[in-house]
Amino acid sequence: MEKLEFATFGGGCFWCLEAVYSKIIGINSITPGYSGGSIRNPTYEQVCSGDTGHAEVIQMSFDPKNMAYKTLLDWFWISHDPTTLNKQGGDIGTQYRSVIFYQSEDQKKIAYESKKNVEAEGMYDEPIVTEIINLQEFFPAEEYHHDYYRKNPDARYCTYIIKPKLYKLKLE
Repeated sequence: MEKLEFATFGGGCFWCLEAVYSKIIGINSITPGYSGGSIRNPTYEQVCSGDTGHAEVIQMSFDPKNMAYKTLLDWFWISHDPTTLNKQGGDIGTQYRSVIFYQSEDQKKIAYESKKNVEAEGMYDEPIVTEIINLQEFFPAEEYHHDYYRKNPDARYCTYIIKPKLYKLKLE
């Protein structure tokens, strides 16, 4: 019987992160949602207002025997710009911040080590502003956000933002 773990990351629009991680073999499931805010069960509209403190995130389940948490972090660092505060491209606001929500002391340690290594490698010219904080709660997003890119490949955001990102990362 496999023992699944969870990883929760925010790096801009959850549609983008979900599209990237959906191409990675070894992830059991991905759920877009909201974390890090002050109200329970927020709606998309509430989160978009920027008043709840929530970030758009994805929560993935994975079997640590088949996928290392560090590997998920490696993809995290290259799938968005961790140097822009509360902004990814045209998506602006605290809901689009770069954040790692750890769920164990082991994940916390690995996340800090990973961030330190990325900084030491000089992967980015600017300082990394990614928050690393303990996950308190995760609230799944409304159903129409789930698997958005696969269901809406010709939508404007998918065509101009997600598809080029997937090509850049050699995932499509």
